[in-house]
Amino acid sequence: MAANRIVVGVEGSDGSRAALRWAIDEARVRSSTVVVVTAYLPTYVPAAPDYGYVPLDAPDLVDEVRKMQDEMVAEALLLDGGPPVPFEQHLLEGRAAETLITASQDASLLVVGNRGRGGFRGLLLGSVSQHTAHHASCPVVIVRSDMRFAASP
Repeated sequence: MAANRIVVGVEGSDGSRAALRWAIDEARVRSSTVVVVTAYLPTYVPAAPDYGYVPLDAPDLVDEVRKMQDEMVAEALLLDGGPPVPFEQHLLEGRAAETLITASQDASLLVVGNRGRGGFRGLLLGSVSQHTAHHASCPVVIVRSDMRFAASP
């Protein structure tokens, strides 16, 4: 993948919405492609000793994740109102932090929200943003969910 990419992790939270909007603005400045990445991990539970584990999630989990990602991108582009930027969208199975780090190996930036959908809502920095900041091979931008944009109401 080309190095002139800005990878942004989205998962439906306000923090990832702000990260996506920030990434679009930055991509315009850098003439970069925005690569939207959503990591998902199916949940498995034990069924019975002879059957092993079975999926707990809805059978259409990937469709639901894709719909959420598409809606977030459409909303961000609608709110942005600036000249278009090139986009890629990816749904990748795996844990969020590791998936984003892998997806951003050849990127110029990795952008994440400061808090996502994880627990301990009072934390100032989420586990994914903290892990990516420490382990990514490119610069990481952590965007606060309460960030205001020029086009914001």
